Amino acid sequence: MAIRDRLLAVFVAVLWGLNFIAIHATLGQFPPMFAGALRFLLIAVPTVFLVPRPRVKLRYLLGYGLGFGTGQFAFLFVAMHLGMPTGLASLVLQASAPFTVLLGAVLLRERVSGRQLAGILLAVAGMTAIAWQQSAHAALVPVLLTLLAALSWAIGNLSMRRAEPDNPLHLTLWMSVVPPLPMLALSSIFEGPGAAWHSLATLGTKTGLIGIAGLAYVVIFGTVVGSGIWTTLMRRNPAGVVAPFSLLVPVVGLTASFFILGEVPTVLTLVAAAVVIGGVLLGSLRRKPAVTPEELLPV
Repeated sequence: MAIRDRLLAVFVAVLWGLNFIAIHATLGQFPPMFAGALRFLLIAVPTVFLVPRPRVKLRYLLGYGLGFGTGQFAFLFVAMHLGMPTGLASLVLQASAPFTVLLGAVLLRERVSGRQLAGILLAVAGMTAIAWQQSAHAALVPVLLTLLAALSWAIGNLSMRRAEPDNPLHLTLWMSVVPPLPMLALSSIFEGPGAAWHSLATLGTKTGLIGIAGLAYVVIFGTVVGSGIWTTLMRRNPAGVVAPFSLLVPVVGLTASFFILGEVPTVLTLVAAAVVIGGVLLGSLRRKPAVTPEELLPV
């Protein structure tokens, strides 16, 4: 892997790690479900007019959109709205990798190697430690919601895998067409239309401008730029060489949340984070072939 590509991979990991800080800023202005709808709507509109529709079966496009899009971000945004620490969210969401392996074994009858099983057990041990610590602070529900977000991401991964797109980036962009309507409906039911209108009416405030900046970062840098560079790297290099760089995302997320938001992780959190990252690395990488590019397209 060329030095240029290594630097680009690190750059993408930094973009995706900072994405969680941007989400935190976005949720300071917008209700979580409504924020998710806006996030995908801003991508969906230009996608429909500018990006060719991928030649995949509709059910896989819908499955990818509802899993990776609606489910993941509905659970993640609500979890962070309820108090899930930003840095910790970037870590717990990595559970999508072992979830993908398990669902692939159950639903697609894919073989799970001993190495993958060991990695899954290691990641589960780290997640259990995190959940136990958070339960002591009455914050277990946000952790469970983030795990549901990771599970939804894994479901989206399987749909993407079954779709077998010629251009994964085009499918990733077209997936954004699916979530806006379901998330707007969820927002209307659980948050009420008044909350959404209030967030739009107060965009001129300091919090509103910060929220707009956060949303713009998520859409432009977190999705278009980050996913575009990542897909290019996956095409130029073996997936097994590129994929481990995604494990830098929670490292960046935890570090950025410490310096920007003042979130101080405990010693147990740091140890559990190392265990989870090690488990994800061990469980998600295969000797041949390695993971596919779409399985590691984060938020």
